[in-house]
Amino acid sequence: MLYRMAEESDIESILGLVHSAILEMERQGIFQWDSIYPSRDVFLDDIREETLFVGMADREIAVVFTVNKACDEQYQNGAWKYPGAEYCVIHRLCVDPKHQHKGLAREALDYIEHELRQAGVETIRLDVFCGNPFALALYRGMGYEEVGTVCWRKGRFYLMEKHL
Repeated sequence: MLYRMAEESDIESILGLVHSAILEMERQGIFQWDSIYPSRDVFLDDIREETLFVGMADREIAVVFTVNKACDEQYQNGAWKYPGAEYCVIHRLCVDPKHQHKGLAREALDYIEHELRQAGVETIRLDVFCGNPFALALYRGMGYEEVGTVCWRKGRFYLMEKHL
């Protein structure tokens, strides 16, 4: 997989990928995302801030994710194990349903962790919807640990952290 910074010209492909993923999640009873979040504006902001990445497979976008230092104020509820560590946050990791079950999310996390480790980042933080068993299994399987919970519009989310 080839990873690169997302560009504004990618926005329709990204939105199509996310829409397909939302439909697939809903088919599985996972009501994590909808037409409100994540929005076009959220992705465009990520692109302008140069924090949105795409993974290319067969010359098309197969995975998207954002990595930055931004987090909701509810992240203060986390019992972070490394509170003084240099950290980044993963947001909106999403694999196109037609590319799911091929290990691309795990591969993307490996890529993110490698790049952040090389940049001197010590820990990764994220939140994961408690009703998404696939995401929970992925993060737990990759060594992310739950350090708290928060509640947002769509329900309860676990705050997770991994030391690099």
